[in-house]
Amino acid sequence: MATKHDIESSRSRGHGLGTLPSTLEWVGDSDGVLRLLDQTLLPHEVHFRDCSSAEHVWEAIRVLCVRGAPAIGVAGAYGLCLGTRAFREEALPAFRDKVSEVAAYLRSCRPTAVNLAWAIDRVCEVAAADTAGSAKETWEAMLREAHRLARDDVDTCRRIGEAGADLIPDGGGVLTHCNAGALATVGCGTALSLMYVAHERGRRFRVYADETRPLLQGARLTAFELDVAGIDVRVLCDGAAASLIASGAVQLVVVGADRVAANGDTANKIGTYGLALAARQHGVPFYVAAPLSTFDLSLASGSEIPIEQRDEDEVRGGFGRHLVPSAVRCHNPAFDVTPAELITGIVTEIGLVQPVTSPRIRGFLGPEA
Repeated sequence: MATKHDIESSRSRGHGLGTLPSTLEWVGDSDGVLRLLDQTLLPHEVHFRDCSSAEHVWEAIRVLCVRGAPAIGVAGAYGLCLGTRAFREEALPAFRDKVSEVAAYLRSCRPTAVNLAWAIDRVCEVAAADTAGSAKETWEAMLREAHRLARDDVDTCRRIGEAGADLIPDGGGVLTHCNAGALATVGCGTALSLMYVAHERGRRFRVYADETRPLLQGARLTAFELDVAGIDVRVLCDGAAASLIASGAVQLVVVGADRVAANGDTANKIGTYGLALAARQHGVPFYVAAPLSTFDLSLASGSEIPIEQRDEDEVRGGFGRHLVPSAVRCHNPAFDVTPAELITGIVTEIGLVQPVTSPRIRGFLGPEA
């Protein structure tokens, strides 16, 4: 089931986001559905997809109906609840076996963003540890945990914005890549949350948004939500970013992240690494904004981060028209890795990691990390 809404009638997101529609929300009680904003149709059509099964959620994540590390994490948590709901009358051991099965299925959807597995694992822990006497009660506890993850993301995004808002240059230019805003989270975003909070505080600045080939998340999504929020935004071709930095128009580069390794190497949308190199060459600070849930200390460096390879047709043309000769193969990694030494700092919900080194990260995250 899908629903449509005009932008003007969508409920307000708050935090200066105007009438930007919600990325995702649970609609109803225990027999409800996960409602996702179909981001493949933005900015021209606001269309919602209602998911009632794990298969629906898996497909929605895979085709980028919902995307962005925090958002797909919360969607995965709800997907686990949907995928096990029909088994609430089973014996508890059998129900827990089903939880493990559905969790493995959902984790397989997209490999790079660690938040997907992290959120699913949080719900699995509830299923394993809950002392309730029935599968039904355990399932209810799982749904409460998914709701908690959604609420926490709203708070986390806001705190990231407050921690990094002072980095936004008043009267200057900010370059960002892909979409790390409200459309990538349940809240007001990661990289873009710095801009939203700075804008609320009265700072005026210009945002340059890379179009972000091949699926144009910057042109379609970042420009869309910043424009709705009343923030000055200009879209540029990915290939124009280095010369823009060299021109002096950019005083800050800030991007999101899908996974941060123990040494600070960071995976983000393909093209991020090149921006970091250009920023270093021209003395422009390069920051990453990411929640603590994006840190994966089980990986020593970025060389261990799995990089998702997507369909060649996304590069060949996309959006209904092929531009590359059909016999020519295409290379389509969804992400690249930016080495820690190119990152000025990482903005998190509890403050700034700077410098970006293994000891600093471990000390910042605490002895239990």
